[in-house]
Amino acid sequence: MRQPLDPASARRRFTTVTFLLWLPVGLYLPAQVLLLTERGMSLPVIAGLYAVYSVTVCVLELPTGGLSDVVGRRPVLATGGLLTCCALVLLVLGTSLGPLSAAMVLLGAGRALSSGPAEAWYVDTVRAHPDGGGDVRTGLARAGTACAVALAAGTLAGGALPLLLGLGSDAGARLARATGGLVLPLSVPGLVGALVCAGYVVSVLAALPEPPRPPVGPRAVLRSVPATVADGLRLGAREPVVRRVLLTATAAGTALATIELLAPGRAARFTGAPESGAVLFAALACVGFLATAAGSHGAPLVARLAGGSGRAALAGLAVSGAGLLLLGVTAAWSGAAPAALAGCGYALVYAGLGAAGPNENDLLHRATDSAVRATALSLQSLALQLAGALAGLVAGALPPGPLPWLAGAAALLAGAALWSGRPDSPGPRQPAPACGKPAPAEKNPAPAAGETA
Repeated sequence: MRQPLDPASARRRFTTVTFLLWLPVGLYLPAQVLLLTERGMSLPVIAGLYAVYSVTVCVLELPTGGLSDVVGRRPVLATGGLLTCCALVLLVLGTSLGPLSAAMVLLGAGRALSSGPAEAWYVDTVRAHPDGGGDVRTGLARAGTACAVALAAGTLAGGALPLLLGLGSDAGARLARATGGLVLPLSVPGLVGALVCAGYVVSVLAALPEPPRPPVGPRAVLRSVPATVADGLRLGAREPVVRRVLLTATAAGTALATIELLAPGRAARFTGAPESGAVLFAALACVGFLATAAGSHGAPLVARLAGGSGRAALAGLAVSGAGLLLLGVTAAWSGAAPAALAGCGYALVYAGLGAAGPNENDLLHRATDSAVRATALSLQSLALQLAGALAGLVAGALPPGPLPWLAGAAALLAGAALWSGRPDSPGPRQPAPACGKPAPAEKNPAPAAGETA
């Protein structure tokens, strides 16, 4: 069997694939609601379409994680990329509810398939190398940085492309006429995103080698995937580290949902108009992505200064909670100075989460093995999404003002408290799986100190 990739090569490939995975998301998000509105969809219909996406992701998150643990990382990632590519084409060209609903289902399925297998591949590859040393935190940090940079760059490009097509030329009008109104300027970011998705699929197939696995028939997959999911759920219930990771993911999902729901309206109130508020919020979103990138890039340094991944997770979440507190305290004030403080708080929230994430996942991977690694990551993602959905409903029901922000800050600070007084422990070290066969699940993995989404 060929020698596994060295850790540095695996880190570079994982970072590249992560960037290509998230760049299309940044590209299509700024223009998507506007495009659907241009197609004649009302806001309740658009909300329903996004609900279809969210439900699809939640339903498929655990089964697709189990599928990756059974059949391999690369085929699941490539399938997810192909579904996302098809979904984006259908989403930007669809003009009626049927095709758009199908696009959201495909988009949700692609998101679920892509959630976790690339990170699981990276950790498996590093642990399989004789000189790997088990250190995965730096690679997780670099991938987190790549994700945030891709979202920031994609958001800027996705917002600028329709504007450039509509300014100073009739390129956008010519494009619409040539396609019978099927391709509008607002469609272009999504089409570019689909091209990037195609490149992502090629990159996954070419750059993420895996040891050959024994052939698995459809009947065996149907038996193995539920068993793997059940193993992952038992691991989450049994292992303190995994449990803390899931609870921290819940706290992070609560905070992010609060910000995403309340920040656009707050920006509009500050500028005095929805249009200018949307521009301000887009700039804030870009700042948030860049702050996440900076926090993630500095995660290994934070761990060295704090004395371990668990303490680094505590520090990052505490900073994030302090940022959300600052947003809450300034919610009842008006003026430029409180707005500047709120902007600082916004950046602190994302920088803290960026620094905490790689350290939490470093500890998560110490407490899991290859047999359930992608399932554990899917559990983490599911906890974040479900908490976010519930928190959005709660934040929307609370009276306007500081209270919703302070509730989100309390959730983050409670997540930080999970890591107090818990020094790192080495955690289990698994040997490389032989011939692609997953290593058996550990009976009693040593508890470590870290977790989040």
